[in-house]
Amino acid sequence: MADQFRITLAQVNPTVGDISGNVDMARQIWAEARDAGSDLVAFPEMFVTGYNTQDLVMKPAFQMAAMQAVRDLASECVGGPAIAIGTPWVEAGQLFNAYVVLADGQVRTVVEKHHLPNETVFDEVRIFQSGDVSGPYAVGPVRIGSPICEDSWHSDVAETLAETGAEILLVPNGSPYYRGKMDVRYNHMVARVVETGLPLIYLNMVGGQDDQVFDGGSFALNRGGDLALQMPMFETAVQTVVLEHGDSGWVIVAGDKAKIPDTLEADYHAMVLSLRDYCRKSGFGKVLLGLSGGVDSALVATIAVDALGAENVRCVMLPSEYTSQASLDDAQLQAENLGCRYDYVPISAGRAAITDTLAPLFAGTQPDLTEENIQSRLRGLLLMALSNKFGEMLLTTGNKSEVAVGYATIYGDMAGGYNPIKDLYKTRVFEICRWRNAHHRDWMQGPSGAVIVDNIISKPPSAELRPDQKDSDSLPDYPVLDGILTMLVDQEASVAECIAAGFAQDDVMRVQGLLYASEYKRFQAAPGTRLSPRAFWLDRRYPIVNRFRDQA
Repeated sequence: MADQFRITLAQVNPTVGDISGNVDMARQIWAEARDAGSDLVAFPEMFVTGYNTQDLVMKPAFQMAAMQAVRDLASECVGGPAIAIGTPWVEAGQLFNAYVVLADGQVRTVVEKHHLPNETVFDEVRIFQSGDVSGPYAVGPVRIGSPICEDSWHSDVAETLAETGAEILLVPNGSPYYRGKMDVRYNHMVARVVETGLPLIYLNMVGGQDDQVFDGGSFALNRGGDLALQMPMFETAVQTVVLEHGDSGWVIVAGDKAKIPDTLEADYHAMVLSLRDYCRKSGFGKVLLGLSGGVDSALVATIAVDALGAENVRCVMLPSEYTSQASLDDAQLQAENLGCRYDYVPISAGRAAITDTLAPLFAGTQPDLTEENIQSRLRGLLLMALSNKFGEMLLTTGNKSEVAVGYATIYGDMAGGYNPIKDLYKTRVFEICRWRNAHHRDWMQGPSGAVIVDNIISKPPSAELRPDQKDSDSLPDYPVLDGILTMLVDQEASVAECIAAGFAQDDVMRVQGLLYASEYKRFQAAPGTRLSPRAFWLDRRYPIVNRFRDQA
């Protein structure tokens, strides 16, 4: 038996639907691995089509294109390492999430995913057929078992592979990020290693796809759960691991161990990566946003500059007569700190024209929220005009607290194509701003230092749609609001449980009412970066029309 076996791990970033581009990437990595003397090149789950494909993968023409691309890849990659790659696969008219092994010009093995996730952002039970649990496959001198993603979160598949002769476990994943997910992965994979007594390689995808962020962080464990390799989070990486054979079987030679970021850095990196990939994969090179002088738009502008570069970001101040001089000064300074374009477009004349147009219809009524929302919708109109004229995608800037309770104007400040802070509660917005001011990383394209204006972080939040307005006039203070929302949304707690946790009954009932009443707004909102297992969209699917209200 050979003393060494080399596996090239491709923690890379496919694009959903770009089958030819994804396979071209695989072909290039295979050639590099061949030249480096690898025995196997491994790619993540569903790499050929990108992931999460949702219902696109149910289209027969899409399935056939993916399978043909796999066969072509097999026939072209001869005289080098074997390839293990994730793809949809059809057998006897049934669709499987599969991991296929290519060698000697042929598709040698098809492993079919057995446990299909049917929670959070995944509907695989509806889309795929559950495959039978099969034994290991051989590549050269090594018998490899590949539980596909969810299969590794259960003990039965890995145990069956060990019982049928697997010597190592290679786990391909399309596992999206949420805060604290790495600890969950470690716990599950250590359990599989302890149960089977086999070394394990956990290979994850990286990159943004709609709201989901695949965060990489691939790693390898030896017997006993000892960490042999840790690849970086949120970054593309191709790394070769060496396995050596000894008296106790195969052992993974210790390699580099990248640092795992804390949750503030991880959230920020996820937002930067998701925006960068959303723009790149949808064909937008530039973005714009309304820069109000408030903390949310300041953070979105900073994320945009870190993701795309200052030269590709336009910030627009659209003041009314209620905009304070402090906001004007803060917005301009914010744009200067970031080095991006700053445009000044007053809305007073347009607002006066709309007011005059509506005056005959509004005669005999008193000014109210309607007039405030006209300001927001006029800003949305002007920003969308700039977006259309210059081909720059408009970013929205509402945080999760506002999105939850509808403290945003539909067809106004909700207008736009993407919202990187959609799953970030207001209190965490402030924390992230302070973190970014104190830290800079190589993956950020923006400047280092305290780029977010201190006064923006410290002043009381306000929409500035009427004189002396503050968010606290309409909502509980954000620490209270976010505490209630965390329980109602993220924990699905009852009203009684919120009250038992110390929140005032009136506040809880009010927030619950706003949460349910705002569902129609969220249904029409832009997608945004998923940072938690209860993000608004696929994680939390509530009816728009809903008369249920929990009682104390």
